[in-house]
Amino acid sequence: GVIKTGNVCVPIYYVPALHDTFATAAKAFDGIIVRINPGQLSGEDQTAFDGLMRDCIALGIPVWSSPDVQIQMGAKDALCKIANLNCGLPDTLAYYDNDTFITGFKKTMAYQPRVIKQNRGSSGEGIWIIKLKEKEYCAHYGDASLEDSDMLDMMEANDNHQEFHTVGEFIEWCINGRPGGKCDAWTSKGTGAYLAGGKEAGGQVIDQRFCPRIVEGEVRVLTSGPTCLQLIHKKPAEGGISAVLGTGSTYTFYGPDEPKYADLKRKLFDEDLPKIM
Repeated sequence: GVIKTGNVCVPIYYVPALHDTFATAAKAFDGIIVRINPGQLSGEDQTAFDGLMRDCIALGIPVWSSPDVQIQMGAKDALCKIANLNCGLPDTLAYYDNDTFITGFKKTMAYQPRVIKQNRGSSGEGIWIIKLKEKEYCAHYGDASLEDSDMLDMMEANDNHQEFHTVGEFIEWCINGRPGGKCDAWTSKGTGAYLAGGKEAGGQVIDQRFCPRIVEGEVRVLTSGPTCLQLIHKKPAEGGISAVLGTGSTYTFYGPDEPKYADLKRKLFDEDLPKIM
């Protein structure tokens, strides 16, 4: 779209070791489109990159999207704020401290399969689809609470890999992660410790029900304000349940007036968006 309007786009890769060189180049452009998702860089590197983007903004260079917008819009507890809209799930919970997480997760997981999401990043790392491996679910929410020894069947959304851990081991992963020294057996590419730093530092865990129709895919709606620009059907690879890029998922692109998504658009644009914007 930028090129079609007569502008020139130059892709530049950010290499942390060449930060100063990148900074000089970045400040010479009229605008910057950031294609680095939060969490793709390590903590110190992300901080340095975000600081540079803020410097560019201070110089009058537009940055899409700015670090602060990404932080505010990307926080997973936004899912709690839309829980009662058509596009949300009413039983979405957010945990900001260890005790609330332990108590809440043991109760929700005893009732139905869940999706547990860390706050940081948007590439699927730290998003777990979890089912009970052997134990039966309780009939009603709150009827039971899991024990630390109960086994979980888990799949991570960034690469659809599967792991089996006890409830206690998963809690240890979420609270202390690899730095705690008790998670060496995990094959995840991540490091855990999702609650580290507390709410102020972005430490949080989101707990939602698992929607089994995810195997049919999800629809991304691209908008400019209240105007639909494009719809994208993202279908997971066969046997997978995540449509994140790099997992073999299939993307199908549709125009804004695609008939099959008319009801989705009506609910989103006529009913939900007026309550948000």
